[in-house]
Amino acid sequence: MEKSDAVFVGSIPEFYDEYMVPMIFAVYAEDLARRVADLAPDRALEIAAGTGVVTRVAARLLPESVELVATDLNQAMLDRAQAIGTTRSVRWQQADAMDLPFESASFDVVFCQFGAMFFPDKAKAFAEMRRVLRPGGTLLFNVWDRIEDNEFAATVSSTLADLYPTDPPQFMARTPHGYFDLDAIAHDLTTAGFTSPPHHETITARSRATSAEAVAIAYCQGTPVRAEIEARATPDLATATTACAKALTHRYGPGPLEGKIQAHIITIAAPAE
Repeated sequence: MEKSDAVFVGSIPEFYDEYMVPMIFAVYAEDLARRVADLAPDRALEIAAGTGVVTRVAARLLPESVELVATDLNQAMLDRAQAIGTTRSVRWQQADAMDLPFESASFDVVFCQFGAMFFPDKAKAFAEMRRVLRPGGTLLFNVWDRIEDNEFAATVSSTLADLYPTDPPQFMARTPHGYFDLDAIAHDLTTAGFTSPPHHETITARSRATSAEAVAIAYCQGTPVRAEIEARATPDLATATTACAKALTHRYGPGPLEGKIQAHIITIAAPAE
């Protein structure tokens, strides 16, 4: 993973929240937050909260007596999340997943939606999550499946590869869809000190958007793909976005569109001692 892959700054948080969240993140946010609520924690920690899509659902489902702490590496994403707000009090805090600023054994649940793929050292990040979990506590996280099982992302990436044949943007395949191997995930969790085997489910859903243009803007301007495009001289960002919109229209037709999305949900318990 390149360092820029984890940087969500400038106008990216706004585009991300407006386009990406309803299109691909909301359905999985409901699922993950419900799983957290079912565990009935007293104290819960969210890693890589982004603009707060899971946080808002968790705040709605968890009793107000539950302390909910939401963190992200990028302060700009947390600023957007705080501006949107939640139905009850949430503690927002900038934090690096590989160096969490919390005491050991201080949370019943740690959860993370589509953030593990961005950790430069995944085993180290998981070890930090295990450290802050109380004995027997639960780590829940989800990761995207391979890009071929996520149709909008695959279409955009293929189009960009055609536009920049000598140096195609690789962010989507490299990072969001680059950590789907369940054996590799299990290995990283074991390296991190988890002793029980992880439980996983693969959940397929439908991604819906009002138009091909909305999908193109979401991926080209609401993710670090934007930095990859802008780093190349030509075509420019507007041209690349238009090309992706045309490719999506060609595949799905005009008007509202929907495509397959697929992710793995991982659950594992911290050691009891």
